[in-house]
Amino acid sequence: MNRFKRHIWKELTAWKAQTKRKPLILRGARQVGKTTLIRSFGETYQHYIELNLEKEEDFELIGNSKNIEEVVTALALKYEISSDQFSNTLLFIDEIQESVKAISYLRYFYEDLPELHVISAGSLLEHALNKTKHFPVGRIQYLYLFPLNFREYLSALGRNMLLERLQEIPVNKIAHELLLTQVSHQINFT
Repeated sequence: MNRFKRHIWKELTAWKAQTKRKPLILRGARQVGKTTLIRSFGETYQHYIELNLEKEEDFELIGNSKNIEEVVTALALKYEISSDQFSNTLLFIDEIQESVKAISYLRYFYEDLPELHVISAGSLLEHALNKTKHFPVGRIQYLYLFPLNFREYLSALGRNMLLERLQEIPVNKIAHELLLTQVSHQINFT
């Protein structure tokens, strides 16, 4: 499939441009493309750091730290990023539901390191969020990623002319028949 942008790309771009940006939690079911989306979005930054808390090394980095300053210092040293470069750095914490501590740290990224762009993602977050005593209420922002919608599906297939015809009302008969065929393919695809 071609590279394509998901429907929430504009919301991610608006989040990036905010001056009072809160850490973002990207929610959604398993296998809807959360990690792929954020990796692609990470390409819009000068520096991109990814932690996957299902990996022991990354889990321990968070678990063994006393505060976010230790986490950020370790990451800055590992990736050769100075603090003056944080404004163009994305830290992506994947599978954040694996660490209650990581969820509580989101508050401190907002309060103590607002220049660092932080996005986290995970499935089954509800269970972890309920266990978090120091949940960062009011200090995080949410976005929800759903499975591909029909427009995204057409874009992924590179069917841009059909996508344009979908915008027309009424859709002409030939385009309608081709779009119906694509709908039946999408149903079989998912």
